Amino acid sequence: MPILALGVSYRRAPVELLERLAFAREDLPKAYHHLMGAESVRGAVVLSTCNRVEVVAEVDAYHTGFEALRRFLAEAREVDLSDLDDPLTSHYEEEAAEHLFSVSAGLESMVRGEPQVLSQVRQAYLAAEAEDAPGPVLSELFRRAIRTGRRARSETSVGANPGAFVHAGAALAERAVGGLAGRSLLVVGAGKMSELALQHLAERGVGGSTVLSRSTTRAARVARSAGGRSGGLGQLPDALARADVVISATGATGVVIDREVVARALRGREGRPLFLLDLAVPRDVDPSAGELPGVVLANIDHLRDVVPGADEAEVQATHRIVGEEVARFAAWRRAARLAPVIEELYGRGERIRRAELERVRSRLAGLSQQEREAVEAATRAIVAKLLHHPVVRAKETGDAADQQARLLARLFGLEEPPSA
Repeated sequence: MPILALGVSYRRAPVELLERLAFAREDLPKAYHHLMGAESVRGAVVLSTCNRVEVVAEVDAYHTGFEALRRFLAEAREVDLSDLDDPLTSHYEEEAAEHLFSVSAGLESMVRGEPQVLSQVRQAYLAAEAEDAPGPVLSELFRRAIRTGRRARSETSVGANPGAFVHAGAALAERAVGGLAGRSLLVVGAGKMSELALQHLAERGVGGSTVLSRSTTRAARVARSAGGRSGGLGQLPDALARADVVISATGATGVVIDREVVARALRGREGRPLFLLDLAVPRDVDPSAGELPGVVLANIDHLRDVVPGADEAEVQATHRIVGEEVARFAAWRRAARLAPVIEELYGRGERIRRAELERVRSRLAGLSQQEREAVEAATRAIVAKLLHHPVVRAKETGDAADQQARLLARLFGLEEPPSA
């Protein structure tokens, strides 16, 4: 069956829509039950990251598959279909493979080469596997996408700048609060991005730092690297009141820092500005908090135009890797489509060979064991050589593998395979 990738990304969708469409881990069992109930969908993987929400699926045909996936996104996330009209993009068949491999390699990210997306692609596939959602073709597609991402990181330096968002955000913070030296830093969340933020701002001379997370163990581990304090999210109001710069990057599905808690933190600050950098999608900080006097709020939308990308030569090298892996996947898929027909073709040749030898067995009775083995070998070679050329030519065909499989079946009187 054909492969279709459908969804939205930061390129055409505002962060508000990405937030509404985002799938948390706990949403996935219900989402896959909904998705796999669609008549035109035979397998699927939901990829939900801070930059994109997409479904990669095996569908019966482009148009019916497009409509099924479009309706799934709208219904599963309670979004009006009209909201998807402009930002929705699709990729079909080999183009879908190229798109996914490019995503995995970091070429489709807001910061080209950012490394987190490879882990996100891997986790999306594992989550789909847990729901028995991807079939053999999608499983192979995602395994090769993951391999493409690994090659990009091992063979090029395209992913060598994982802290690009943090660096750009720190520059905004420095302008907002008049320099970072001696400023109080609060980091909300204890993931990789939070760790990078703490390390980078510590190098730029911030004063005391605090790390808060739902997991106090992880918060303590991250804070230890910079000699900072740590705690749980229950300490957020007090920590926010002390902070000059706040960086939030949790995996929460809702607002973590609301307008009211920011408003309380502003009391008694005597005009001291508060800079909030929200690196999460869905957003951690209530957007209306940025309207409060003395507050500067930035999120990933504000960083799009200021974050540097990867070196162009490394980007081109990564594109070559993607092209190689797409070609290999296409060859694998052609072979997989042709394999049942080829197996049946050789099986039929072997049955005919044996039947013909059985028909003349009485005339071969006087042959020695060595001579009979020579006849067996010669007849096997005849069958193999007669079938070799049409089989090789069929495997070499590009997107016409299904047509070639049906043609072989018709020419040799075999059962025709179903359309892909």
